[in-house]
Amino acid sequence: MRTTFDFTPYRRTTVGFDRLFNMLETSAREEEGFPPFDILKLGEDSYRITLAVAGFRPEDIEVVAQQNLLTVTGKRASDDGEGKYLHRGIALRAFERRFQLADFVEVGNAAFENGLLSIDLKRVVPEAMKPRRIEIGSGELATPRLSEVKEQVSQAA
Repeated sequence: MRTTFDFTPYRRTTVGFDRLFNMLETSAREEEGFPPFDILKLGEDSYRITLAVAGFRPEDIEVVAQQNLLTVTGKRASDDGEGKYLHRGIALRAFERRFQLADFVEVGNAAFENGLLSIDLKRVVPEAMKPRRIEIGSGELATPRLSEVKEQVSQAA
């Protein structure tokens, strides 16, 4: 059962959240079937996405990181013609899986082992964006008053 959400009332009463609503609407429309994946939180600012890509080789898979978007694409080469299948249950169809990334999330290493593709992610907030503590001093501010500046100018002249 698929549920659809209407974000129109929220769009009317908010400013600057267009990207968030677009992402929510897009994710609701996308087919979530193949390949299956897990998202694991490893620490405060580190994550791992693991995709089950049985039947694919590392050279069949492409991982592309752009700003705020991770795309994993798989294209399997044609069959080598060995035998005739009576049943084919391992999905070998081409796929493209997209992950929207939050600001400052960087894609790290990718590893392929036992049919699982693991991609490490880490949130790296720039120093300029981190909160900093401002020490509160006692007394007057270091900025000179206007009368002090006029006095200094007149003494210099």
